[in-house]
Amino acid sequence: MATQSKLILVTGATGQQGGAVATALLTKGQKIRVMSRTPEKAAALAQAGAEVVKGSLTNASDLQAALRGVHGVFAMSTPFEAGMDQEVRQGIMMADAAKQAGIAHYVYTSVGSAHRNTGIPHFETKWKVEQHIRQIGLPATVLRPVWFMENFTTFSKPSAEGILMMPMRADKKLAMVALRDIGEFGAAAFMRPHDFVGQAIDLAGDELTMPEVAAQLSKVTGRSIQFQALPLEQAEAALGHDLATMFRWFNEVGYQINVAALKQTFGIPLTTFAEWIKTVDWEIR
Repeated sequence: MATQSKLILVTGATGQQGGAVATALLTKGQKIRVMSRTPEKAAALAQAGAEVVKGSLTNASDLQAALRGVHGVFAMSTPFEAGMDQEVRQGIMMADAAKQAGIAHYVYTSVGSAHRNTGIPHFETKWKVEQHIRQIGLPATVLRPVWFMENFTTFSKPSAEGILMMPMRADKKLAMVALRDIGEFGAAAFMRPHDFVGQAIDLAGDELTMPEVAAQLSKVTGRSIQFQALPLEQAEAALGHDLATMFRWFNEVGYQINVAALKQTFGIPLTTFAEWIKTVDWEIR
């Protein structure tokens, strides 16, 4: 049964994943409430029809108020603002509040392969939250997106000299996903609950080596983009322990996702890297 008439609370809506889900839900005519510590940043969503409330994921009274009258919740947490322990605390508080409020469908965005004992700190925190959601018996869907294609426009953007530098083996494929697709799956989970409740879904739309990424970027930007591998032993100094551990795992193990099976199972188109790069206004300088 579709839930167009029922209110969905979206957390993290001023960020990448929450924003993608909020936009997808609004586009489909869904009523949403957005909770943000800085409501002014959600002005565009408010203009598009979202109800915006001020609140923090670590304030119990804020959570209770935001959950009032809500049918479903899109929940996310991040370690990059307040640390790993705080992410787990956020995730547990939100899940407990949703359980207490009697939420009918809880969609939590985790990370690809969180359940595979990766040893990557920010994967392990999300796995702890996933486990808690199951333990308290929330009717839930877990989305596990992999590496964002949008990362190639931010911290993995090619340099002004046309160098794409990452601590990746040249022969190792990296699974990746477009934020838009996370939004589509998040929205679909609420619109088609019978297909999604109880599922944990690793999300990817493509899988490429970094030389393949560089070649496609070269074609679209009209510039020569060359991949240069950052030695793994230098990654920790450059990126920190968490991300260095992640790239080591990418090189030694890596995601395991059958994109074709994912499309067939859920009937939702997934964006290839070649399709995604055509949507970006590339300015490399």
